[in-house]
Amino acid sequence: MIIFLTAVFFLFITPGPGVLSTAGVGSAFGAHAGYRYVFGLFIGTNLVALAVVTGLAALILAQPALRTLLMYASISYLCYLAARIALAGSNIAFVKAARAPGIRDALMLQAINPKAYVVNTAMFTGFEFGIPLWQETLWKFLLINLIWIPIHLLWLAAGIGLQKMALPARGQRVINLFMALSLLVVVYLAVTMS
Repeated sequence: MIIFLTAVFFLFITPGPGVLSTAGVGSAFGAHAGYRYVFGLFIGTNLVALAVVTGLAALILAQPALRTLLMYASISYLCYLAARIALAGSNIAFVKAARAPGIRDALMLQAINPKAYVVNTAMFTGFEFGIPLWQETLWKFLLINLIWIPIHLLWLAAGIGLQKMALPARGQRVINLFMALSLLVVVYLAVTMS
């Protein structure tokens, strides 16, 4: 179980669309929006885990056309989210972010987040606990969430901390752009590794 917990920790702490967008939302839009966004990610990641456990994800991803469609949807949505973070508080934007990403946005991200499927598949199909499968599955849900929640709250706190520094508008714009570019790097890696 220690190996499982270690794997979960490192898979969640490493930058992916969920944690990067969490920090970006915290930095660009503040605590209230950030907590709503993390709540949506939490629901979404558990729905993805449920899809993996029930085999629904495997069924859907086995269809090449649907898999390609989901990959393009994921890339498009991550680019859209990166633009919303980059343009938050910017006066030079032609499309200013009118509202912070919320629960619906986070749910949508997790539904098409390739890392969410990969991580959940690895966690639920590997690391046998030596107990009946239904008990193992319940334990894994519990343990994964016990690690997932604080890690995402730490990333959110980092983003909020950047906002609370009350940087000049230019400094905040640079941070928002950095967060957005980080998301785009994740998109690039997802495209080149698929």
